[in-house]
Amino acid sequence: MFRVLVCLFVFALSGWTAAQPLEAGFRNPPDWARPWVYWFWLNGNITREGITADLEAMQRVGIGGVLIMEVDQGVPLGPVPFASPQWRDLFKHVVSEAHRLDLEVNMNNDAGWCGSGGPWVPPDKAMQKLVWTETQVTGPAHVEIILPKPPAIAGYYRDVAVLAFPTPAGDTRIPDIVGKAAFVRQEFILPASYPEPDTSSIVKYENVINLTSFMKEDGTLAWDAPEGRWTVLRIGHTPTGAMNAPSPASGRGLECDKLSKEGIEAHFAGFMAKLISDVGELSGKTLVATHIDSWEVGSQNWTPRFREEFRRRRGYDPLPYLPIITGRVIESAEVSERFLWDWRQTISELLIENYAGHLRTLARRHGLRLSIEAYGDCVFDDMAYAGRADEPMAEFWTTPRLGGGTTLPAMASAAHVYGKRVIGAEAFTADSAERWLHHPGSIKSLGDWAFCQGINRFVFHRYALQPWKDRRPGMSMGPWGLHYERTQTWWEYSKPWHRYLARCQYLLQQGMPVVDVLFMAPEGAPRSFIPPASVKQSGYSADACPAEVVLRDLQVKNGRLTLPHGMSYRVLVLPAVERMTPRLLRRIKQLVDAGAVIIGETAPAKSPSLSDYPRCDAEVRTIAAELWGKGKIIRGKSVQQVLASLGVPPDFRSDRPLEFTHRRIGNADVYFVANTSDRTVSATCTFRVSGKRPEIWHPETGRIEQVAVYRQGRQETQLPLHLKPSESVFVVFRTPSLRDDSIVQVKRNGRGVYFISAPLPRVRIRRALWGPEGDTARTKDVTAQVQRMVDGGRLAFTVAELASEGDPAFGVVKTLRVEYEIAGKVYTASAIDPDTIALYPPSDPDPPLKIVKLPDGKLHVEAFRHGDYELVFRSGRVRRLRVSPSPSALPVKGAWRVRFAPGWGAPSEVVFPELISWSEHAHSGVRYFSGTSTYRTPVRIPASLLQSGLRIYLDLGRVEVVASVRINGKPAGVLWKPPFRVDVTRLLRPGENLLEVQVANLWVNRMIGDEQLPEDSNRNPEGTLREWPAWLLEGRPSPTGRYTFTTWRLWHKDSPLQPSGLLGPVRLYSTRLFTLQ
Repeated sequence: MFRVLVCLFVFALSGWTAAQPLEAGFRNPPDWARPWVYWFWLNGNITREGITADLEAMQRVGIGGVLIMEVDQGVPLGPVPFASPQWRDLFKHVVSEAHRLDLEVNMNNDAGWCGSGGPWVPPDKAMQKLVWTETQVTGPAHVEIILPKPPAIAGYYRDVAVLAFPTPAGDTRIPDIVGKAAFVRQEFILPASYPEPDTSSIVKYENVINLTSFMKEDGTLAWDAPEGRWTVLRIGHTPTGAMNAPSPASGRGLECDKLSKEGIEAHFAGFMAKLISDVGELSGKTLVATHIDSWEVGSQNWTPRFREEFRRRRGYDPLPYLPIITGRVIESAEVSERFLWDWRQTISELLIENYAGHLRTLARRHGLRLSIEAYGDCVFDDMAYAGRADEPMAEFWTTPRLGGGTTLPAMASAAHVYGKRVIGAEAFTADSAERWLHHPGSIKSLGDWAFCQGINRFVFHRYALQPWKDRRPGMSMGPWGLHYERTQTWWEYSKPWHRYLARCQYLLQQGMPVVDVLFMAPEGAPRSFIPPASVKQSGYSADACPAEVVLRDLQVKNGRLTLPHGMSYRVLVLPAVERMTPRLLRRIKQLVDAGAVIIGETAPAKSPSLSDYPRCDAEVRTIAAELWGKGKIIRGKSVQQVLASLGVPPDFRSDRPLEFTHRRIGNADVYFVANTSDRTVSATCTFRVSGKRPEIWHPETGRIEQVAVYRQGRQETQLPLHLKPSESVFVVFRTPSLRDDSIVQVKRNGRGVYFISAPLPRVRIRRALWGPEGDTARTKDVTAQVQRMVDGGRLAFTVAELASEGDPAFGVVKTLRVEYEIAGKVYTASAIDPDTIALYPPSDPDPPLKIVKLPDGKLHVEAFRHGDYELVFRSGRVRRLRVSPSPSALPVKGAWRVRFAPGWGAPSEVVFPELISWSEHAHSGVRYFSGTSTYRTPVRIPASLLQSGLRIYLDLGRVEVVASVRINGKPAGVLWKPPFRVDVTRLLRPGENLLEVQVANLWVNRMIGDEQLPEDSNRNPEGTLREWPAWLLEGRPSPTGRYTFTTWRLWHKDSPLQPSGLLGPVRLYSTRLFTLQ
């Protein structure tokens, strides 16, 4: 017995010690968990002082690293050419300073934000495309003619082949050949059969003649042409002409060949290798990565060794089929389309292996990682491309809200199936509508949504390098991105926000995601694919994967589909396609035979490829008949029905709209649950975990609480969650709950408080109109469509989704206006596409009390309302508690003395008899003020409010936009999002207290104020600079009295001012505290 007890103690201790690092890291997250920034350098405007000031400012507020890109975005040219000796010396300074400040550096692999190119890439190592000329020849005759040379780009051209074929009488061409031949990216759904053209347009395969050896170097063809009319193709390759963009002129050059290793090697040697050499031993320590951003440089469809690579991969020679690239039909539409499928697939494979894969190899030789935004306008399989990154990255936008959102589940899926720990995002990017309007409190809910899509590292887009130390807001990266610089009014108050993100990212980068369903994307390239949203909406999680993962990595263990790095799934869902390669179908059969649960609605009948045609089709039909014909693959049931039949309940359910993601870290189940709405939510949540005690981990504060109120079944745990607007928590299950006598119900004055699961009141759409503003002729009544979306649980959706049932004005910005009714009360909402509209009901009421279990087993109760309470425990015992009314709330009234930061046009001090927005003040200096002000007022606290057993909160009411509170000279905290409320119990004393509130607003009002003043710089009509003003270069103030300076003006003299300052009402209120045995 003693030995058993010792073993149990050791087991419990090991679990406790394993939990401690997780807990400690959450409370004080390590540097690697911090968010990063895109650090844009603008057109050579770089200074050593600006670099140091920027990096120190980042480190000061909790930024962990920078992703550097230099771009040209409409600012005048600066003194430092890209990659020049001076530029490289400044880069060395960056890495040295980052090392001093414990920051990490990721350098984009070229100038601009897309591609891999520069002046060092010669034309023969550039992206290549096929070009051709056509010459008509009539036989029988001996012909000696000069075949016209196809057009060359950058002075470079090489021949590939000369082919001749009988000129067809008809001229029907393959539709969409530009996309199908990979001159541009275009995705295709392969039909069961292709419509065949008239036989007069078809070229027989055996009639294609290779005349390459008959052409001399000068292009002269000497050939005895057989009888008839012949088309002679002179086919060659030349650079696509694509250049890295938007790059400063000094860094601009041809894009390297992405289909050959030699292309990326030449590019790497021309730029990154030099920087790596420059920073020496800090490569791999401080300079930790290189980066490929979203693909925006077009496609390529040739490389010098393409023919041999095609032959090796596809098993046949592509040369006789090259007339298909010009749109001709060889043999049949079926044969031609299969060849084009093979063509695109080969391009995708070469790009993935020789570009992304080889760049990763080159980077790793120097200790660097590779991050990739693996999507864009080239012919590749997005997820397979992402799989070659060490850190796949996605993007999401604030304006338009949720723009780029589909890249999140795609890149998260790729990271999951390829075993990548960090999933980054170009976070909160924006167009010109952002205009300095956003701040941490306004973007938090969008960030929480991104976390629930699988992202676990934010790289803020963007921070523009500020070459000056005294110009505000200063440099802007054109109209793009969130303005996220040290020159922001709220910058020095952003550390708690970054701390919040670091705590979230610390947990979300650990362990493994819990995902039930794996959707396989259709074979072929190009391919973008995400799992359907309906799976997540029903409480399950889903990933997507490319076919190569199924072919190479997927195994079956104990009935689960598993991957080598530990990911596993309950169900595999096949795409509903008419065509599948025999190799893939053979692998699917092996998985089925090993016990995998696979859903597939459509049995394929053909291969998409020309390889081994037509035998390949016979094999496909044979295997499909065995799998689908004998019921080995499930059809006719939804994913949710299949999971239910397997005894797998939803992973997470809630009676209120909440987002979630679930990870397993060691033995702990860790759920991130987010209220992304602007309303308070009191929800009953069900988690697919049982036998473990739930805890609430608060990422805003680092506080960890044991849940006292919960109930458990055989598979699930149910507990109430109360979340304020834009609030999120981690619900963590890590210790056994067998002996935990949890509270299973709470009653107040005889009525239940928790687990009521009151349904949301129905949202009735009274009227919904969608169309261009003021254009009734092109305005569509979408009332029924919006009602269907709402009835399906879609209380928030992007306006652009309405286009699925017809667009009343394609290509024109439209407004959706909705009048809706909830519980008899009428509300209105509006939004423009592609923004999101939310039709949420009003906030849920706050619960009357909060109960937390203390480490010693006691219960800590905070009562917000008086009454007679009953606590009902799992064991059946009942604990009663009478709560008397708390003292009345104390409004903070009277005059406030407000000091404004000097140098921005406001008086040094103004008395506010009552709280109003600065924008409404009579003094223009206050009205147009931007920056920080300090409110001060005395508050007399009666001793009755400070009695034992009370907790005192300061509620500031409305704040625009961030506040820092001090009481009696001691800090109470930074409040950066609603509700602006803080516990001040320990800071108050009986009698007079001094309340100080520092408030920072946005830059907008000062910019509008400056527009009332004369111009001080030479500007283009859209607000950009034509040249740097002399007074700026000489370090003097604006000669016309303007206070702000920025490189892109987005506000005008008649623009509406923004609410600013402390608006209140301010009050102190109390709650009652109890500790129960």
